[in-house]
Amino acid sequence: MFDLAIIGAGPAGMSAALTAADHGLTVVVIDEQQQAGGQIFRQPPKTFPGSVLHPTAGYGWATDLIRRFETDPRLTTEFGWSAIGVLHDDAAPDALRVAVNHPEHGTRVIGARRLLIATGAYDLPIAFPGWTLPGVMTAGAAQTLVKAQKIAPVGDVVLAGAHPLLLLVADLLVRDGVPVREVAFAQSIPTPADLRHALGAVPGHLRMLAETGAIVARLVRKGVRVSPRTIVTAAHGTEHVSRVELARVDRRWKVTGVRREVAASHLVLGYGFSASTELARQIGCDLVFDSPRGGWVVAHDERLETSVPGVFVAGEPTGVAGADQSRAEGVLAGLGIAAGLGRTVPPAAFVEAERGIRTASRFSTVVQRMFEPVREALGDLATPETTVCRCELVTRGALDDFLASSPFVSSVNAVKLSCRTGMGPCQGRYCESSVGTILASAREQPIGLGGRFSAHLPVKPVPVGDLRALDAVPERPAPDGPDVLGDVVERGGQLA
Repeated sequence: MFDLAIIGAGPAGMSAALTAADHGLTVVVIDEQQQAGGQIFRQPPKTFPGSVLHPTAGYGWATDLIRRFETDPRLTTEFGWSAIGVLHDDAAPDALRVAVNHPEHGTRVIGARRLLIATGAYDLPIAFPGWTLPGVMTAGAAQTLVKAQKIAPVGDVVLAGAHPLLLLVADLLVRDGVPVREVAFAQSIPTPADLRHALGAVPGHLRMLAETGAIVARLVRKGVRVSPRTIVTAAHGTEHVSRVELARVDRRWKVTGVRREVAASHLVLGYGFSASTELARQIGCDLVFDSPRGGWVVAHDERLETSVPGVFVAGEPTGVAGADQSRAEGVLAGLGIAAGLGRTVPPAAFVEAERGIRTASRFSTVVQRMFEPVREALGDLATPETTVCRCELVTRGALDDFLASSPFVSSVNAVKLSCRTGMGPCQGRYCESSVGTILASAREQPIGLGGRFSAHLPVKPVPVGDLRALDAVPERPAPDGPDVLGDVVERGGQLA
């Protein structure tokens, strides 16, 4: 059994692992990717020519952190394995058992005295007419294809959204020879007041801000149209995207202008990120809704311990705040876990770690405020015919009809049970935000008041046969609940 199991080998997971090992803990790091770095520092396969990581300006520390992590003999790494849930053992109350699955090696269980969730974030899905057409992808997906797989979209590309990542992706595509027709931002051009409020982000981030300015200049020089206060309202095509519909919006992203169409074979979307919290939900951690920080995020104390004893969190699941803050939180979590397990941690180490988080948060708070998605306006993009839950093929019209006929329904889980939204393989990752926004609009209430989807083991799709390895591991049953796992295994089939 390990002292600490870490889920995620991004900036938070790597820095936590090294800090914990420095204090004598045995550490295992689990990540479904093949190499360390997380999404933001995803490395090309080592077999690719020129497979060298080139971090974005301002993240020069990333290469050294990855090198130290990958060469540290004290760490056990399990790459290619997905964490699908956490089991409790009544016979060993001070232990957690992480169920992991590999596409070739099946399922097994890893025991640890403490658990750190550093699972990162994923692109915020937006439902609008045509969003399920082939050729529509998120900014993170486009970036991964080009950087990690050396695959670029073929044909004209339009990018639309509200996050600075769009500019990085547009620049990446242009440098790769992809014709970018337009970059549409929902925000207005910053006013002098906006810029004054953003001054707190400048210290320590001059290179990053300068590089962003240089990217805009390069795009304009290459003839790429950069349009503020413009939102995507539809994607058109038969078997593939052929046209993208854009429209002018006001400061609250409500459509005010005439809609226009741009010919394109790909549409890249980047309206922000959602914290990846499904594993924390399955364990039973408390969550809070914070729209600027990524929607539902994991609640924690000053040492990053969650409401579940022995379970800690660091990085984007605490609130989408970028790589600098993720790295700093990883250090603090590693120190807190080491101290909790009886290792000697000088008070000065905690002071330094907390200072690092405060420094990083000056930048992240400005970014969160300036680029917060206007969720209400994004929710209005879906028409009655628009598919909201793509796993179960539930439309906006079906949701509206149900909510109109069931005036006492006020939670997304009640909608889920009645309409099957969120019951597919993605467990609501694609539709939870849209369902929550639609429910809030129908009930004229804040979005977070409708709650969130529950998460169950396995939090990611796995063959039912692979779950037989868990039979020997006792799990605390839900109060008065059926043995769902046992029933499904008996019947056979797919569990997700």
